[in-house]
Amino acid sequence: MIEVAKESGLWVLTLNRPEKANSVTKAMLTTLAETVEAATAAGVAVLILTGVGKVFSAGADLDDARAGLATDPVWERLSAALAAFPGLSIAAMNGTLAGGSMGMALACDLRIAVPGAKFFYPVMKLGFLPQPSDPARLVALVGPARAKLILMAGQKVEADEALAMGLIDRIVAPEGLMDEARALAADVLAAKPGHAAAIKAMIG
Repeated sequence: MIEVAKESGLWVLTLNRPEKANSVTKAMLTTLAETVEAATAAGVAVLILTGVGKVFSAGADLDDARAGLATDPVWERLSAALAAFPGLSIAAMNGTLAGGSMGMALACDLRIAVPGAKFFYPVMKLGFLPQPSDPARLVALVGPARAKLILMAGQKVEADEALAMGLIDRIVAPEGLMDEARALAADVLAAKPGHAAAIKAMIG
């Protein structure tokens, strides 16, 4: 359910569970975290995270959620691994992003999405807390009031509004999504090893 395509300096991680709206199980999250950690150890320059189908990820798998996934530390392991990745990480979202899966996108350096994508994190409605690192990353992108709009007022944010508030960086037609992600990766892939990490460290 997680496909990993390894090219020179670039790994593409694809959520491939379209029949379940790419909802994630503990096993999927663990595989993603292990893969990101391995990419860091291998000196990979660029990671692209994407999905198959019309939804990027609908959040936690319902069966796994009932078994305690909502409070499992694996979410933080994945987002921490992405945040610590020294190269460029890009979430190329092929559709809607919901729930705890927001964490992996928030931890990436760049977020691009198709026009029909929606973004929501219904923790208020469901009675869960967001994953510990997610609110601060959300605030860093959109500010505290808009973070409350999403986390407390439970609003579904459409792509145009997400772009305007800084939650995503670009809206891209579905057929051009991966081409755009690769174009964003081109300068990093062409640079000498360590150069991207040095610039990223200066940005903070």
